[in-house]
Amino acid sequence: MRRPAPGCAIVIALFAALVPAPTAHAGAAGRAAPQPLERFFDNSAVSDDARPDAADFDGLGASLSARDLSAAGWTPGRTLTVQGARLAWPRRRPGAPDNVLADGQQVRLGGRGDALAFLVAGTKGAPVGGAGEVAYADGTRSSYRLTMPDWRTGPLATKAVALPHLNTPAGQVAERTRLYVVTVPLVRERPVVSVRLPRAAGAHVFALAVRASGAGWAGTWAAATSGYPAVGPWSDRTVRLVVHTSVGGPRVRLRFDNTFAGTPVRIGGATVAVQSEGATAREVPVPVAFGGAGGVEIPAGAQAFSDPLGFTVPADTNLLVSFHLPDTVTAAPVHRLAVQHSYVSVPGDHTADASGAAYTTVLTGWPLLTGVDVRGGPGSVVVIGDSITDGDRSTVDANRRWPDVLARRLLSQYAVPRYGVLNQGISANRVVSDGYPGDGVSTDASGVSALDRLDRDAFAQTSARTLIVFEGVNDVRRLARAEQVVAGLRRIADRAHARGLRALAATILPCAGEIQCTAAVDAERVTVNTWIRDSGAFDAVLDFDAVLRDPQQPARMLPVYDSGDHLHPGDAGLAALADSVDLRTLVS
Repeated sequence: MRRPAPGCAIVIALFAALVPAPTAHAGAAGRAAPQPLERFFDNSAVSDDARPDAADFDGLGASLSARDLSAAGWTPGRTLTVQGARLAWPRRRPGAPDNVLADGQQVRLGGRGDALAFLVAGTKGAPVGGAGEVAYADGTRSSYRLTMPDWRTGPLATKAVALPHLNTPAGQVAERTRLYVVTVPLVRERPVVSVRLPRAAGAHVFALAVRASGAGWAGTWAAATSGYPAVGPWSDRTVRLVVHTSVGGPRVRLRFDNTFAGTPVRIGGATVAVQSEGATAREVPVPVAFGGAGGVEIPAGAQAFSDPLGFTVPADTNLLVSFHLPDTVTAAPVHRLAVQHSYVSVPGDHTADASGAAYTTVLTGWPLLTGVDVRGGPGSVVVIGDSITDGDRSTVDANRRWPDVLARRLLSQYAVPRYGVLNQGISANRVVSDGYPGDGVSTDASGVSALDRLDRDAFAQTSARTLIVFEGVNDVRRLARAEQVVAGLRRIADRAHARGLRALAATILPCAGEIQCTAAVDAERVTVNTWIRDSGAFDAVLDFDAVLRDPQQPARMLPVYDSGDHLHPGDAGLAALADSVDLRTLVS
């Protein structure tokens, strides 16, 4: 098995042949009947700040701060949704056992879905983990491999939450500590009955759950969080976002993410409507609920799904998603480049307003909202990309990004499934390097790397069926070598295939004439493209380079497709990319 590249926290799942009979495992824990995870708790990770010596997470006396966890919204017994999985933070008082050191324990677990989600951290100063096994109701089994980053040295780019302090017997230290949610694939929709944990020194498990696959739902719109910038500040304001659907359906649910945050955010209420124009709705907006309540508090690093709502979502149409922020919000997770005008209101809850009169401030990004799902449909295509996928230089408010055009093509035919298309492009994003550091308020909105966001932005997306990767130009423009980009793309393909997704790659577009696209950079680009075409690592190749390049000057785009900056295609170029996709490559 390939070793993970430094700084990238990943999970590699290896499926064993399914066998019908139980197998014996070494040790009493392996032979014992499965028990709930809490029965195995044998380590105390959380201490009260007044008694920091009451817990010993790492065997050296250090622990997590109960006060920091509470400030992040991670209170005992609270259910947190992260990467689509519902995980309960242990209902234990500070100093009591609240996690298990993984040593082959057989954990009783139910449910069916597409992945197991583990709330974990290591305490050995480096990633730890090992192999485990899942048992299904029909007597079959599959194996998995779990890798968990370290609570003090692991990457911030992939953490679920970071806390500002470390408790020690000598007192509190200002040092970031981390907790992670790591997922591994399951045999889809096969009922799980138990999970055998790995045997790994220093591997701590706080919670474990089966992630529902989203069966019966399809993603119609999504946006990737590109950073955590300062906003507003917004206090008692309503945000009204304009988002464009790909597929339609008779029911809808919304997803809000507090990604990269250190504190909770409260949504006082939310509505959905079809746009008339600007901030004006076609009809009175319809309220959504969260667990039956009108609003919801989203803990740091977590997400919230609204309850399913009977609301007909048209395909290829703009929706208005409005949400009230009753508290002061000074920073928020944002998708910076929306290529779409959205709005912020004057003070007050204006979620139910059909009129746009109260919405006096224009937004050019999408804060907090990361997904809209509709009932029905065959699933979704997820596109991981950079500014070209994000729609930079396309016409604002016109929905001419190439994934939008692809979605319209899918809607107009019946030869292949009419998938939803989820645009997870981030301007300036790279395959192997993080732009945004993954923690704290930052002006960098280029996101964490494709590798570091793959689980959240691709695998956890509702009913994902096919992944398209169209990245690499920013890596080579910033002097990454072709072999680094190739290694990253290969890992993306391997991880997608382990999840049962069909994986496609697009070749990197020519960009000569742009200041960073030197002859040396172009040579690296050509090397990457040769590998994409010839390696067989992906199920199919979208040769976007061949579509837009000038035959007389292959390092340049044809002028008719160039937006004028020699890096980004204009509307005509983006349409040409989408029109070049053989729709049959999207299905097995």
